[in-house]
Parts: sequence; structure tokens; C-alpha cells
Amino acid sequence: MIALLEAKAAGLLARAHLGNNLLAGVVVGIVALPLAMAFAIASGARPEQGLYTAIVAGLITALFGGTRLQISGPTGAFVAVLAVITAQHGVAGLQVATLMAGVILLVFGLARFGAVIKYIPEPVIVGFTAGIAVIIFVGQWQGFFGLQPAHSGPHFLEKFVAIIRSIPTLHLATTGLGLFTLAILLIGPRVLKSVPAPLIAMLAATGLQACFHFPGVATIGSAFGGIPRALPPFALPSLDLGQMLTLVGPAFTIALLGAIESLLSAVVADGMAGTRHDSNQELIGQGIANIVAPLFGGFAATGAIARTATNIRNGATSPVAGVVHSLFLVLVIVLLAPLAATIPLCALSAILFVVAWNMSELPHFLRLARGAPRPDVAILLLTFGLTVFVDLVVAVNVGVMLAALLFVRRMAESVNVEVDEGAAAGSTASASTAATAPEERSDVLVYLIDGPFFFGAAEKLEGTLAHIQRRARVLILRMGRVPFVDATGIFALEEMVHSFQRHGVTVLLCELRANVRLKLERAEVISSGVQVYDTLEQARAAAAALPQAPRHR
Repeated sequence: MIALLEAKAAGLLARAHLGNNLLAGVVVGIVALPLAMAFAIASGARPEQGLYTAIVAGLITALFGGTRLQISGPTGAFVAVLAVITAQHGVAGLQVATLMAGVILLVFGLARFGAVIKYIPEPVIVGFTAGIAVIIFVGQWQGFFGLQPAHSGPHFLEKFVAIIRSIPTLHLATTGLGLFTLAILLIGPRVLKSVPAPLIAMLAATGLQACFHFPGVATIGSAFGGIPRALPPFALPSLDLGQMLTLVGPAFTIALLGAIESLLSAVVADGMAGTRHDSNQELIGQGIANIVAPLFGGFAATGAIARTATNIRNGATSPVAGVVHSLFLVLVIVLLAPLAATIPLCALSAILFVVAWNMSELPHFLRLARGAPRPDVAILLLTFGLTVFVDLVVAVNVGVMLAALLFVRRMAESVNVEVDEGAAAGSTASASTAATAPEERSDVLVYLIDGPFFFGAAEKLEGTLAHIQRRARVLILRMGRVPFVDATGIFALEEMVHSFQRHGVTVLLCELRANVRLKLERAEVISSGVQVYDTLEQARAAAAALPQAPRHR
């Protein structure tokens, strides 16, 4: 309960802050109401399961998360993944995968992986987020237009073709009601700035349907039989070992996506409120939430950026707002559940259209595509394409792998191995030492290694120094600008030293940092005939003392 304890220590649980947090919690609860149901339906679950998820996840992450202003629940980022899991394994399989993902998130937090996850490159995040937005957008055509597509496979292209072929089944009343809802969603924020547009749009569409009873318009009542006026009992999901093994991959996908989304939301909250989150504790809180949510009829949840931002804008200062948000949804279920039966599904599809647009961050996507370096643009477009046409897991794995390889290449290119002209001219020595320095010999070469000496740069060292063996008798390597060395770099250096020694060339190292010297000593590179000196002047003096090779005419 770190966030709650920090809020208490900061005096944010005092009565003076209570009013703002109560108001913010109610407003966020109002915003979460239509979104939770819409995300549940889009994920293949029942609408009340979205509410259960928002209640449980919102309460637990408020109490056990790493940021005191985070609001958690079902999010659009999960829709593409969860819909596939539900289609293949049913809602019970989705709940098992969620529970397993919660355990994985808990392990991530306990292992302190929070900082590592934040280093996923921007092109990968923007690419798969935009891809998910496209999947959500196209996936809502059926509900928005009242289409009756033929049964199709789980892949995007199969669903897209089936939806396109079903366009002749478009239902005019459903489409009109959907467009009416969408118009309110687009115009509402400009006119009614203090009232959440999704709630107004849903209530307006529901009111129209309740008054005119448009025939053929699908509602929550006609599709799901309404929402129960009670909270779900505690129940363990059916844990079958064979099913659990098939759900390991989807569970890791949920965990990875949940970790990324929740930490991004926490960063947004920090920027808006001037707070500082604990990334590892946030993963622990999200893990507990995803373990408990399936036990009460829910499914996967994570930090919701839009709801968290709404929470902060409405004056929230402590986790009390998150708790109030959950309690508000409980009251809605207990008191108003029967009224939800007349909510048109096309209204929820219209809400998800807006969610998909906001998720896509199209201006940011286009700015990256136009202005980023070409390799980053390639990763952006590849991640986007794989997310839409193949699979989110493949997209993230390939994107991260290519980004890592690109980083290695850039790091390798930044490493310089070159003749140290300054050292040859005596520019590195002081005036007093320059006067007494030994006479420069033509068979003594000084090379400077500038940058990390790792596996990506080892080949550059070998290629640069291979051609100097016949014209040098002493090689001095200045390594003061080498911040670290890895196993491949150590092995390459050792092989190079042995090659030079076989050609009668003495290798001297100087200016090594303490950590680099320690690694070379442990690998026994220094003890294999390689001498190390603290300064360049000492190395040059040692080189001058060595016998000079006879000149060949």
C-alpha cells in the first residue's frame, strides 16, 4: 500500500483534500462506465464483466500500485489480444490467461523489471498502438452499421473481408443511431466541457432507443439479456494444465502489454501532477489486480491513460479517487443495472471509434514516419504491419529485436579506433614532461580506442590494427575512453595481442579505467605478457626502453 502510505505521509488524506478526490472519483467512474462495457463487448466478454474488471482493478491498483493517481481497468490496448483469446478459448480461457498474466506481472515487479520495460523504443510502442487502433476501428464496423457478416477466422484480413462482403446487410436505423452518437462524441467536448462526452452520447442514444424502439437495433438487453443487479461471487477459474500450457504465450502478451500501458500511464500522471511513481511497485499492483479480477468475473486490466488524465484534471491528489471510482461503479450495478438493457450496441461502437482514433495518435505516427531516421521508420511500419496483419506478440518481439540490433549497430559505428596524432605530437604531455620525453621512434604506434569495447566493435578493432603488424615494433593502446568491455571484446583483444606477439610486436595498454582493468585481469589478458601503465607518458617511456628493430634497406 505504498501509494496510500505516501499520500498519508504527505497529508493528502486530510479532510481538506477529501472533496476534490470524491469529485474526481465520481467523474472518472462516469467516464469508465461506458468504456468498461464497450471494451468488454469488444473483447468477447459480457458488458458487466467490464464493470467488474474496472471495480476490482481500480480498487486494488489504487491501494497497492506505485502511483497514487493511476486509474486501472479494461483498456483499448487489450482488445485485439483478448478478442483472439476469447474466440479460441472462451471467456473461461481468457480469465485463466489473465490470472497467469497477473502472476507474471507480479514476478516482473518483484524482480525489479520496471525500469527495463520503460526502455522499449518509441517506434515499437507507436507502431503497435496504431496497429491496435486499426483493429479496434475495423472490428466495430459490425456493431456500428448493424452488419451481419459471415463467420470468419480470427485473423484481421479474414474478418475484414467478411465485413466488406456484409456491407449490403447494413441496417439504416442502427447506422443512423450510431452516427448520432458519434456526432455527440465529437461535438460534446467543445460544448459541454464539464460533462464526459461518452456518458452524454450513451444516454442520448439510449433515450432515443427507449422512446422510439427502432426495430432491429441491437441493445445490451437483446444481445446479452441485460446486466445482473448484483456483484459476482468469488469463484476460481477452471485451471486445466493442458489449457494453461496453451495460454502461456497469450498470458505473456497480456503481461507485457499491461506493463507497458500501465507504466506509460504512470509517466503521463507524473508529468501532469508533478509526482514520481515507483515502476516496480506499479507492476506489483497491476499483477495483484490481474490475479484478483478473474476471481470476481473480470478479465485483464491495466492503467488507463485517458481515465488517469481525467482523474488528475478533476483535482485528484490521492488514491482515494481511485477507490471512489470503484465504489461508484458498484452503486451503478446495484441501483441502475436494469436501465442498461436498452443501451444500443452501436452507441458503444461509436465510443470505441473515438477511442481508436485517440489511440492511433495519427499526428505523432505521421511525424515519426516523416522525420525519424530511416531504420526507425522501417521499425515503425514493420511493427504496425505485423500488429494488424499477423499478431501483436510477433510485432512486439520483432520490433524490439530489430530496435536492439539497430542500437548495437549504431553503438558499433560510434566506436573509433584510430591513430592518436595528438599523442605522437606530444600534445598530451605537459610542457615539463615534453622536454624530458624520450625521442619519438617510428616503430612505436599509438592508437586511441574511443567508445565501449563490446561485441559490435570488436571487428572494427581487428580490422583497423591488422595492417600495422609489419611496420610496428611497439603498439600502445590508449583505453581511457573505453567505459566498459564485454566478453567478446575481451576475447578479441586477447586474440589481437597474441597475433601481434607472434609477429614480434609488443602491446602496451595505458589509461585503463578501474572496471575495465579489473575485467581484463580476471580474464588473464593482462597477465599474458601485456603490460599496463597508468599514463601515456609511462607507456612511451617503456616503449623507448625496448630495443629498436634494425631498419631494412
